[in-house]
Amino acid sequence: MTTVSSTSTTSTTSTSSYTSSTSSTSASSSTVDWDALIEGMVQAKLDKADTIDAKVTANETKISSYQELQTLLQDVTDKAKALSNPSGTSSASDNVFANRAGYLTANGDVTADTVVSVDVDSGTQVGTYDLVVQQIAKANKVSSDVVASSTTALGYDGVFSLGVEDGDTVDISVTSDMSLADIAELINNQADSTGVQATVLQVSDSEFQLLLTATATGKTITATTSSGDDVLSELGIIDSEGAFANEIQAAQSAIIELDGVEITRDSNDISDVLDGVTFHLYSTTPDDTSVSVQIAQDLTDIQTAIQDFVTSYNALKDFIIAQNATASDGTADSSAVLFGDATLRSVSQAVENDLNLMVSSYSLADLGITFDVDNKLEIDSTLLASALNNNIDKVEDLFEFQMTSSSSNIRLLARGSDAPTSFTLDVVVDGSGAVTSASVGGDSSLFEIDGTRIKGKDGTAYEGFSFSFSGSASESIDITLSYGLAERIYADSDAVGNATSGTLKTVIDNIEEQDTDLSERSALIRSQAETYRTTLTARYAKIQEQILTANSTIAYLKLAYSTSSD
Repeated sequence: MTTVSSTSTTSTTSTSSYTSSTSSTSASSSTVDWDALIEGMVQAKLDKADTIDAKVTANETKISSYQELQTLLQDVTDKAKALSNPSGTSSASDNVFANRAGYLTANGDVTADTVVSVDVDSGTQVGTYDLVVQQIAKANKVSSDVVASSTTALGYDGVFSLGVEDGDTVDISVTSDMSLADIAELINNQADSTGVQATVLQVSDSEFQLLLTATATGKTITATTSSGDDVLSELGIIDSEGAFANEIQAAQSAIIELDGVEITRDSNDISDVLDGVTFHLYSTTPDDTSVSVQIAQDLTDIQTAIQDFVTSYNALKDFIIAQNATASDGTADSSAVLFGDATLRSVSQAVENDLNLMVSSYSLADLGITFDVDNKLEIDSTLLASALNNNIDKVEDLFEFQMTSSSSNIRLLARGSDAPTSFTLDVVVDGSGAVTSASVGGDSSLFEIDGTRIKGKDGTAYEGFSFSFSGSASESIDITLSYGLAERIYADSDAVGNATSGTLKTVIDNIEEQDTDLSERSALIRSQAETYRTTLTARYAKIQEQILTANSTIAYLKLAYSTSSD
């Protein structure tokens, strides 16, 4: 009995324990937020994707800042290029120091700009010339007699030939139903070929005239009857002897004296007297007067180019300052995306060093350009104008790249940035005059030969340099190079900001590649998280089903137990 009693006690205890457990499970079944439970477990995995997405967003912000820096550097590159003397290259026309202007000075009681203006091509030889305008070119003009109407048929039926001396002539066919206006239209339709244009003038309410004008000055109109009615005579354009009856203005050539040499041209636009210079004549010079024409560097263009460069650099400096901004606690400001960035720091330091360059004891300060408290540039316009007027050669030396050589047979086609400032180029040609090698200090591996072209090899100090040699015999040529501050800034800013080969292009490409990988990882994690959500949902649905089944069983057993106890 004792044993049985003990067993019975144990059994009762066990049942009591089971009942307690069942009660707890039943409660859990009714109070557990299964959706929240699943969401929490899925979110634990999505947190990794969120962290990756945040990294991608940060990278995109950084890329945007790098691209802004790239754009600013490209602008600095462009502005520096104009001041760097890119002669000998395809960009020679960009050299602002080669720009020319014509400066006019009146000699005597004459207003220079009412007499002449000049256009000057880039690179034109400078010089000063004394100009006297004796005669202005004029276009030949002849008119008809008056007629009562410009729109009434004239009844003429004939052909006449029209043109200008030394030019083509065209037959104009007139029919009896044509008016004065119709004849003018016929003539104007052929003006490109004849060099003659027509205008109908209304002299009064009942008087109209046909005016013929040569389209070019200095050319006399020719007009003859070909067949049929003598339309020209009927209109009163030519007389019985075939001469013009009403010549309003005779053809006249322009006559000028340039430094005492008399020159005659048909046009008032004279472009073949001085290479690169076009004179536009407006009026004659009074007796005992003349206009002094000075062909010189365009100082206005140079000043504008310098001001544009300063503006461009200051925009870059503003960006750099913003990227170095700190919060009140000394940490990087939230807007300073590139705070402490090595590329930004490197190019900033390089450009500032370039700006402090001195050439022959001449610096930006001598141009009135100085640094303010933020290391931005500011210009004293008066000092700059004075430097340009009085020391233009020194201004050029300060900014430009320059090359001098001991031989006229060598020509610079393109240039790099690392060659020594002086070296001797030994050029060897064979018996036929073909270039066979070029060397510096006996090292011919520095260059490659392509016909008459001598090109510095990649990876050497002469990379980027290209020379053309026109000599027929071997030569040792002494070459001196000068890298002005604009040239150095051009090289430094282009090396970083060039859209296809700059350092920033590589940095941006690497970040974009990293973002692609990160985005793929994030997408994979999110896909896996959704799969996990589906699995959990199915699993917990089954658990809930099992709990419901268990609760039903427990309820049945409790009922059965209660009945048996009774």
